[in-house]
Amino acid sequence: MFQRALICTDFTDGMYRLAQFVPALAAGGLKSFMFFHNVPMETEREIPRVDPHQLDEPRQTLTNLLREVPDGVEVTVEVQMGRASDNILRLAKQFRADIIFLGTPTRTLLEEKLFGSTTVRITEKTDIPVLILRPQLMSTYTTAELELRCKYIFRYLLVPYDGSRGGQRLIERIQQRVTDNPDSVLERVRLVWVINDGLRQELMGEEAAIQQAEEQLDLLQSRLADLNLVVSTDVAAGDPLEKILKMAETHDISAIATCSGGGGFLKWSAPSLTKEILRRSWHPVLFFPS
Repeated sequence: MFQRALICTDFTDGMYRLAQFVPALAAGGLKSFMFFHNVPMETEREIPRVDPHQLDEPRQTLTNLLREVPDGVEVTVEVQMGRASDNILRLAKQFRADIIFLGTPTRTLLEEKLFGSTTVRITEKTDIPVLILRPQLMSTYTTAELELRCKYIFRYLLVPYDGSRGGQRLIERIQQRVTDNPDSVLERVRLVWVINDGLRQELMGEEAAIQQAEEQLDLLQSRLADLNLVVSTDVAAGDPLEKILKMAETHDISAIATCSGGGGFLKWSAPSLTKEILRRSWHPVLFFPS
């Protein structure tokens, strides 16, 4: 699905380990990599102070991890000072990245308000898809486990869908990625429609709502099957976040794909299923900005 990856690490998130697995990531369809580390700029009496020597050690650490780079694969290392989100956004454009890898811990809304989130700032300001991985897992995978994770990260996507414009946009983005990339490794898609008990239309009833959802998913299944994808569908009633996370666990998916609905969906005052998936899923999350 993707070819040019900007992989970001602060050396506490386990993401730097991916530099050891370029061959496995290349087997997952990627052909060009930039590994990036951001050094916070020191201040002295409120005047920013740049220390170039602070850039040398992390650059050398990442370079040393790059063991075997397959023929035809491009890898660069970049270390800069400044605000992480600003540097990531600028480098993503310069590098022409079509996917950004970020290590983001699970957080509550309160924790994001108190400590901020580089991921939130990036997803609100870029149109480049973002793959979110959990540092707790990245740091504890064995070498063999991480190699398999890298190889199959884009093979099997769980796609929440509810008929909304955001859901339609997500399907369109996935179709576009597969169509535009002849080397796409995406093999399977699981479409999941969860009918929210709290929002279900009383006059329609559960059976009618389920039937309507199944009919729409059948149409989507045919569209995606035309791309030589194996497509499964599930319709359930209940809490959407709970059902989606449980299905991701049950069906052994590679990542949960999700998309913003537009209009600054990550604002604190706007409830959002996508926002909760980004915060709470232990599975990798492939996020498509609007």
